[in-house]
Amino acid sequence: MTARGLAYLDVRLTGGRLMTEPMPIPVVETDEVRSAVGEPWESAPAAQQPQWRAHSDYHRTCAQLRDSDPLVTPTELDTFRTWMAVVAGGQGQLLQLGDCAEGFHECTPAHTFAKIDMLRSLAVDLAARTGGPVVPVGRLGGQFAKPRSRPTECYGGVELPSFRGHMINSEIPTPSARQHDPRRMLWAYEASAKVTRWLGIHRDRGTRPSSVPSGPWSSHEALVVDYEASLIRRREDTGAAYLGSTHLPWLGERTRDPDGANALLLAAVSNPVACKVGPAADPVALVRLCGLLDPDREPGRLTLIPRMGRDPVSALTNVVVAVRRAGHPVVWLCDPMHGNTVTTRNGTKTRYLDDILAEVAGFRAVLERYDQHPGGLHLEVASSEVTECIGGRSVPNEDALAYCYTSLCDPRLNPEQARQVLKAWAQ
Repeated sequence: MTARGLAYLDVRLTGGRLMTEPMPIPVVETDEVRSAVGEPWESAPAAQQPQWRAHSDYHRTCAQLRDSDPLVTPTELDTFRTWMAVVAGGQGQLLQLGDCAEGFHECTPAHTFAKIDMLRSLAVDLAARTGGPVVPVGRLGGQFAKPRSRPTECYGGVELPSFRGHMINSEIPTPSARQHDPRRMLWAYEASAKVTRWLGIHRDRGTRPSSVPSGPWSSHEALVVDYEASLIRRREDTGAAYLGSTHLPWLGERTRDPDGANALLLAAVSNPVACKVGPAADPVALVRLCGLLDPDREPGRLTLIPRMGRDPVSALTNVVVAVRRAGHPVVWLCDPMHGNTVTTRNGTKTRYLDDILAEVAGFRAVLERYDQHPGGLHLEVASSEVTECIGGRSVPNEDALAYCYTSLCDPRLNPEQARQVLKAWAQ
């Protein structure tokens, strides 16, 4: 069966094999938010969370995750944080690439190695254009949950719960498939374990380009509090807490409330962490969040990822000035994708390459004006020649989107389009 065919089946990883099976029985939903007793995020509000606490397997699933091995190690995190400090100091670039939402059906060696090869290739390209080292980070090994602007969506006149990523429910548009099921956290863990192991194989290879001296590393949005809290571990050498699910967890635009559970959870771990910042961000609240996540003002600890849209100057200027004044040595990473999503006449989500290039230019102009290092790019890129964003020779117009549109969620650049973005960034 092809990957496209698998997209219409639920997928479970078990016994080291990919297995297709019907969706589980629907369960009663509840709004309760629960995490580890006694932790600072326990009683904090948590936005965008699955509603699965009344499921009979909820507690057993969380217990299994708490007993599972971490997917990343303290030694890896130490190395990664050292390179993040290099980027924060203006001596390198960070390139973060991957899918909008990973699919269980693509957690195979062939799919993963293709994504890693794409990431490595584009990192080498960026290094050649900028003349400095590039740290490659994949949206890989855990990007299975997505926030959504609406809790429901319509298919054929039927209102259904929105698809929130394979960790939470299925993309299949039926009522049973869209129910939130906590057992999917175990499937996501198993899929992530495979992908992070393959990332480690590539990272540990004896030879690599001198321009890409580190990585590839894993990253995902730390959205589902149940999952992330269950994978917090303690270092044996220092006792410090670290998040064992990924190297670089980030907060999204909808979950960066300094008083929210997601932010409090990331404040409690020693990983490098990141945060998306949209055009409506309050600079005062953002500085407060920076103080929570980076209280010691340590280079390499905090990455900010503005996603402002094609005219970012005004909103970005306010953010840069406020963070600079507060003295946080952040990595500034440009996300020119998420502020530039539009819908075509027939309802297809897309992005225009010209808008992406405009945001890249505006971002660099603001950072350089205030003597801040433009630290790199955060792009949604497919490893194949998809036709999901309009621009370049491969997707000249809206009609071309239908040729190869396979994203589970938002539109991605193809490698050819991504190279155009890298070229504009370097210029």
